[in-house]
Amino acid sequence: MKENYCLQAALVCLGMLCHSQAFASERRSHLRPSFHGHHEKGKEGQVLQRSKRGWVWNQFFVIEEYTGPDPVLVGRLHSDIDSGDGNIKYILSGEGAGTIFVIDDKSGNIHATKKLDREERAQYTLMAQAVDRDTNRPLEPPSEFIVKVQDINDNPPEFLHETYHANVPERSNVGTSVIQVTASDADDPTYGNSAKLVYSILEGQPYFSVEAQTGIIRTALPNMDREAKEEYHVVIQAKDMGGHMGGLSGTTKVTITLTDVNDNPPKFPQSVYQMSVSEASVPGEEVGRVKAKDPDIGENGLVTYSIVDGDGMELFEITTDYETQEGVIKLKKPVDFETKRAYSLKVEAANMHIDQKFISNGPFKDTVTVKIAVEDADEPPMFLAPSYIHEVQENAAAGTVVGRVHAKDPDAANSQIRYSIDRHTDLDRFFTINPEDGFIKTTKPLDREETAWLNITVFAAEIHNRHQEAKVPVAIRVLDVNDNAPKFAAPYEGFICESDQTKPLSNQPIVTISADDKDDTANGPRFIFSLPPEIIHNPNFTVRDNRDNTAGVYARRGGFSRQKQDLYLLPIVISDGGIPPMSSTNTLTIKVCGCDVNGALLSCNAEAYILNAGLSTGALIAILACIVILLGKDCFTWGSKGCLLGLYKLPFFYVVATKNPATLMIRFPIKLA
Repeated sequence: MKENYCLQAALVCLGMLCHSQAFASERRSHLRPSFHGHHEKGKEGQVLQRSKRGWVWNQFFVIEEYTGPDPVLVGRLHSDIDSGDGNIKYILSGEGAGTIFVIDDKSGNIHATKKLDREERAQYTLMAQAVDRDTNRPLEPPSEFIVKVQDINDNPPEFLHETYHANVPERSNVGTSVIQVTASDADDPTYGNSAKLVYSILEGQPYFSVEAQTGIIRTALPNMDREAKEEYHVVIQAKDMGGHMGGLSGTTKVTITLTDVNDNPPKFPQSVYQMSVSEASVPGEEVGRVKAKDPDIGENGLVTYSIVDGDGMELFEITTDYETQEGVIKLKKPVDFETKRAYSLKVEAANMHIDQKFISNGPFKDTVTVKIAVEDADEPPMFLAPSYIHEVQENAAAGTVVGRVHAKDPDAANSQIRYSIDRHTDLDRFFTINPEDGFIKTTKPLDREETAWLNITVFAAEIHNRHQEAKVPVAIRVLDVNDNAPKFAAPYEGFICESDQTKPLSNQPIVTISADDKDDTANGPRFIFSLPPEIIHNPNFTVRDNRDNTAGVYARRGGFSRQKQDLYLLPIVISDGGIPPMSSTNTLTIKVCGCDVNGALLSCNAEAYILNAGLSTGALIAILACIVILLGKDCFTWGSKGCLLGLYKLPFFYVVATKNPATLMIRFPIKLA
């Protein structure tokens, strides 16, 4: 104990000795100013001074936000030549001189008259000068000095934003960075700890944490589930003074939203769905809907539906309504209550997008049973065939049975059926139908050559419900009967050259003819060509059947002369191959023509005997009128040149009267070939 007391006494003595030496040193210097402000030390820790001038001052400091009743003494200016007699006047100029800073011109004391704020202005540059009070003559050169505003901790930290919003995926690992919040402090960061900030979390534990130095918010719990809680409100504090007691603080609110991941499979809320469909429903009609619930959202919650099993897979289909996320079951094919009254389907719901990180949570699908009952409906009658084809012979008498259509009621009631013909399809009313048994009959004979096929529509309706109606097309074929004789296929005309008797006959036909028959081919070709029996030995012409439905007409002699006869009419008989056969006699006109040496036709005009009577037109007409009266026959107009006289059952003449010159032509009689 005594040793300790001795050591303490020695330390006290050593301190007093050092203090007395320092005081003595200050007394020996020329600097005698009194500074009430703070002094800034130089590099060596010494007070700045200007000893060559007779007066000195230092860099001054003034504490900001001073709120005392009296002005703050910043410091004092003093010159060595100031003897204290009041002859020296101190002048202050520069930033804030006279408004913020005032000087006592006798003592050199500088006061701050206003409260200063370092965050508004950190320092002021002033100019000091000592002059003779009477003459204002400078006694010292003017010199510049600085008054620094010393910082106090008067500004709390402020965040860049009042509120923050951030997202982080659910089920993120502990320590996953969410967002960084940043605060700033207007105090001087180079002076003390006024601007040294430390971050802490006030609200949001235990889910999140914040790094004290950086403001980075991180997740603090594993497997946070969005479906359990989606949004968190976190309050972060920034405190200056290094977070120590007495420091100022500011807060901000951070709203953190957990974003969705596909960590939940779809799940049907029930194991069985019951639905029904009417047998009258048409394909494409909606039967019902199923929905698997998936708590995930967005693409993670998208579900697609499919039918994977069941006895109704061929009759029903399912599509996905992406707006409601429902599976829409529709009728694919018609169902029949009388055939099968219930169906079962196995429907699967599966996620469209699967996150491999959560595959262990799967399988991401679920199945459900859908039972569909078929409801009975009052259906229209059904024909036993989708269409009918019947036949009837042409010319059959009215009342001939054509055929029958048959329909039945598919419902269990099996209602009676009534039949009718759609008269829009039978405007000529060729047919009638028995309303009870569906037999179709003719109302008049039919002509195949006019219409070979007739198409009608037959209705079948329930007797107690006329609205339940069905229709079926009926095609009726009119069978051919050989009731049309063949005829020339064209208005044939033959030409033969004038020749003498000695010229040999040509082996080429004068003309080749063929025939047409309106009847069906079974009653038409093959055609047979021949001369009538009464002229079978015709001396002039003959017919040779080519056995291909054509025939050639040949001359039997030569020596044809236009003056003797320039026109021959040859009757030809054409028969068909029907049962019974039909035939007709057709007349072929053969003209005698003038030809050149090569047999080419030159002229087929008739050679007439021309009598130039030298009579007037009136006389010729009078003669012609007399002939007409004598013959007792009518005159038929023949172009613009005259008229044709004919004698019934007698040879007839051509008589032509011309006006210029006035002539009378009398033709020789024309004979049959």
